[in-house]
Amino acid sequence: MAYMSSAQPAFGAVNSGFSFGSAVSETKSAPKTEITNKPQIPPLDFIPLLEKQWRIMDWSEEAKETLMESVRSFKPASESVTEARVLLIGPVGAGKSSFISSVQSVFSGRVVNRAMVGSSSSTSFTKKLRSFSIRGAGEKADEPTALVMCDVMGVGEGEITGLTLHDALSVIKGHAPEGHQFSPDQPVGVETVGYARKPSVTDKVHCVVFVVDASKVGSYAKSFGTTFQQLREHISNLGVHQVALLTHVDQVCKTTGSDVTNVYRSLAVQQTMVKAGALLGMATSYIVPVKNYCSELDLDENVDILLLKAVDHILQYVNLYFQDNSD
Repeated sequence: MAYMSSAQPAFGAVNSGFSFGSAVSETKSAPKTEITNKPQIPPLDFIPLLEKQWRIMDWSEEAKETLMESVRSFKPASESVTEARVLLIGPVGAGKSSFISSVQSVFSGRVVNRAMVGSSSSTSFTKKLRSFSIRGAGEKADEPTALVMCDVMGVGEGEITGLTLHDALSVIKGHAPEGHQFSPDQPVGVETVGYARKPSVTDKVHCVVFVVDASKVGSYAKSFGTTFQQLREHISNLGVHQVALLTHVDQVCKTTGSDVTNVYRSLAVQQTMVKAGALLGMATSYIVPVKNYCSELDLDENVDILLLKAVDHILQYVNLYFQDNSD
C-alpha cells in the first residue's frame, strides 16, 4: 500500500506559513466610520456562560459510580480478544500521558503519575511505545480492567522531532513491539527486534484517540492540520474508528477553570471545539473536552466525571471496531 512505502512520510512534512493582512496605511483624511463600527469580539475570559448546557451532563455522585462500573465491567465485543487497545496520538505536550495518568488516578482514588509526563512543549518526553492497563477491577479494585491505553512519541513539526506516519501506522497494525524506541531514521520494519510479522487482532489498535490542547488549537502550525487529516485517512482505511480529546479546557475559560461543571455552558470551549474539529477534519460529535490532573494533589469529583465520560466515549467506538470486524 502507498502509505507503507520506503519513503517514510513524516508528520509535519508539509511546510507551514502564515500570511498577515497588509497594514492599513495612515492618511490625512478623517478616520472611516466603518472601522469604528466594527463589532468587538470579547476575550475568551469574558465570554458569558450559556443559559443551558450544549451537551447534557450528569454531575452527580451516582453518575460517577455508574461510569466507573461501566469501565470496570467493560469487555470487548469479541470472544477472541480480552483487552481493548487504544492509541493516543497528538502534538508534543497536548496531554496524552497526562490523560492516561489522570484516568488511572480516578480508579486509584488519588493522583498518580502512571505514565511519566514531561514539561517541554517542543520535545516529546515519551520516546517508546508503552501500554498501560487501567487498573480498578476486582474486589479490591486493583486488578486490570479490559482497557489498555498506548502512549507513543508526540507528533512534531518535522521528521526529526516527531513520530513518523509510517511508525504510527505500524503501531496501529500491531507490528511495533512493546517498548520500541522510536527514531525517525530507524523506522519500524522486519529488522526491528520484536517485530510482529503477522499480528493478531489482540496486537492491533482498536481505536485511535487524537489529543489536542485547547489553549493551542488556534496557534498550531498549519502543517498539523494536513498531518492529522492524512493520518486519519490512512487509519480509516484500516477500519479503525477515531475520536478526539480536547485537553486544557480550563485554560480557555476561567469559569470552567474554577468550576469544571461549566464546561458545557462555556461558549469559549464550544468555539474552541469547533476549531479543533476543523484542525482534525472531524465532526465535533467525536470530540470531548477533558481536564487532566497536572498540578493537583487531590482528586475532584467533577473532574473525575469529565474524565470518565471521555473514557466511556472512547469505549463506544472500541466496540464499533469489534462489531465491524466480527466474523
